[in-house]
Amino acid sequence: MGNRYAFFEKQYIGRDYIRICIRLVMAAFCFAAYVYERDRDNTQDLFLVVGFSIIAVSIALLFLIQYKTIIDNKRIIIDGLWSAKRVEIDLNTIKNVRKDTYSNYFFNNPVYNLHRKGSIRFYSSGKDVVVLTDMDGFEYYIGTQRPNEMYLVIQAEMKS
Repeated sequence: MGNRYAFFEKQYIGRDYIRICIRLVMAAFCFAAYVYERDRDNTQDLFLVVGFSIIAVSIALLFLIQYKTIIDNKRIIIDGLWSAKRVEIDLNTIKNVRKDTYSNYFFNNPVYNLHRKGSIRFYSSGKDVVVLTDMDGFEYYIGTQRPNEMYLVIQAEMKS
């Protein structure tokens, strides 16, 4: 049984390692404050509740999809979370495709359909993007965990 799409990838909000580390450090701080404040007054239970809440939210975010990328029939479909607008990019209007790094910064916020400086950005985690340039010079930055595969599939779809 063959694949339904030429390329299919899901990007999750909670799977960025830096954000996971930040949430775990905050939870560890809450648990340490709970142990330290144990015999002081009645507010020590609040630290325990907040620590477990941070861990529960972190676990829930691991399974929350930010967007799906589908490449098929000479188009790229990026479908976002809940009420986010579905974006379709026609590969017939694309003149250039390249692999690049998203940003030189260590911390990058996840974005969906962010219009900025003549570009549209889709990014969840990692550091790699595939950059598409259309006929008008407009650039689409599409974050991916598999940049080589996405790049090759886009080139194959553009040639066919």
